[in-house]
Amino acid sequence: MSFAAWLSVATICVLGAMTPGPSLAVVLRYSVGQSRQAGFACALAHGLGIGFYAVISMTGLGILFQTVPVFHNAVSILGALYLIWLAIKAWRAAGSGAKFNVDGTAKLSGSIGQAARDGFMIAFLNPKIALFFLALFSQFVSPEFEWSGKFLLAFTAAAIDAGWYCLVAIGLSHGAVLPWLRDHAAWIERIIAILFVLIALRVLWGVTAFG
Repeated sequence: MSFAAWLSVATICVLGAMTPGPSLAVVLRYSVGQSRQAGFACALAHGLGIGFYAVISMTGLGILFQTVPVFHNAVSILGALYLIWLAIKAWRAAGSGAKFNVDGTAKLSGSIGQAARDGFMIAFLNPKIALFFLALFSQFVSPEFEWSGKFLLAFTAAAIDAGWYCLVAIGLSHGAVLPWLRDHAAWIERIIAILFVLIALRVLWGVTAFG
């Protein structure tokens, strides 16, 4: 693969990662409500999920989402239900009130592992990511394309996604921003919960309308 082709893929991946959506909301929730480390864990696991879809798209499995509507719809419904579950968690957290230590660090129940799990699942239960990569890589990956090149593209997509959300976690947990965010943590949790529900309803509507 030429450098120009790789740069084209990387640029599109950057633009895709920067598009606001549920992934941003999840990283926001853990970076503000728990810690910068939790935000990092969420970001890195989300990047792993992106890399997973990049790999299966190039191995041909991603075509299942395009040619077998039932498979695509089943994953979409699971993703919508997961978003609703996250919305319930966020709303309950807002109702219980944010708790912080003396040094300002959060006392949220949960763990780095839970942050990683939610980051990965938000990507894993979104079949549109596979369709995105299927469309993108079809322009650059041919049948004789070597596996080293395929893994380079998958690593590029995963690294860009994880890197972007790590930057988001750093920005959200910055000393100049974090106090204001934590002062309004309850409202942020409620807004995130509503956002999750709206996205889940849009996904379910798409399944019923076009499934």
